[in-house]
Amino acid sequence: MLIGLCIAASWAWGSVQAMERNYSLQKSVDYKQRELSLARLEKDKLKYEQNYYMSDEYKELAAREKLGLVTPGEKVLILPPNTVSANEEQKQSFTPQAVEQSNIQQWINFLSGAAFRNLQR
Repeated sequence: MLIGLCIAASWAWGSVQAMERNYSLQKSVDYKQRELSLARLEKDKLKYEQNYYMSDEYKELAAREKLGLVTPGEKVLILPPNTVSANEEQKQSFTPQAVEQSNIQQWINFLSGAAFRNLQR
């Protein structure tokens, strides 16, 4: 009986070890497949970028940006840089305001359109 128990225990232990090894190998295979998929996506992205850089559209945009070229009939408008006070006003206009209202009041304002009217001012 004791010998049978030892054989069963060693068989069970071997089975557990084999399952653990298979699990770790499967995990490794899954990781490698994800890496392969990511590499394929990166390759496709680079191929699309290469096609874009070879296109006439990109060449025209690059010539406009880097060389300052324009098409016939276009006019270029050069604006002076913003003053310090204009930059400060712009920063203040985009600063979020502190909300002192309750959640229910905010919902009422939203549903009634008061929030929209406040944004238009």
